[in-house]
Amino acid sequence: MKKIILASNNAHKIEEIKKILEGLPFEIKSLKDENINIDIEEDGNTFEENAKKKASEIANFLKNRGEKEFIVMADDSGLEVDYLNGEPGIYSARYAGEHGNDKKNNEKLLKELKGVPKEKRGAQFVCQIVLVNENDKYLSIRGEVRGRILEELSGKEGFGYDPLFFYAPLNKTFGELSSEEKNSVSHRACALKELKNRIKEIIN
Repeated sequence: MKKIILASNNAHKIEEIKKILEGLPFEIKSLKDENINIDIEEDGNTFEENAKKKASEIANFLKNRGEKEFIVMADDSGLEVDYLNGEPGIYSARYAGEHGNDKKNNEKLLKELKGVPKEKRGAQFVCQIVLVNENDKYLSIRGEVRGRILEELSGKEGFGYDPLFFYAPLNKTFGELSSEEKNSVSHRACALKELKNRIKEIIN
């Protein structure tokens, strides 16, 4: 069975992806599962550039190791706030300086939007997924979901900016959604659903 190797060790993300891709005829593995420990600098200017760089470097690593029959899947995702001209964007995970500090990132976002009225707090979560196979065949998919940024955190579920991101159709923040609810509407879910329909484009 062909493997899909997720270019991530983020446990939340891996769990989310595995749930949404259930039913596909692939083994889904993390970098840790595959003993891949390479540091990739995300220095692109767009979500797609970062995702493509991650996927390509890991695919090259696997080829040099003699691996065949694999697809590397990388994603780069983040939050784009209208009032902040698309920030934090590609810097979402390290918005406050330290990578992956959700508390500080949320605090910085609230500070940047202090006093900004509700109607100007529109935002979107973006997920750009890139697949690269052993023959360097390439597929890129983008998923987006619109919402707005609240003035205080609400909800203990999810991660990142989820407790600030209010999703009107369900009248909840992403931090208040169950994993089932989130996996049906999130930016990653949108991209992965399209991927499910298009993955045959990259299978030899």
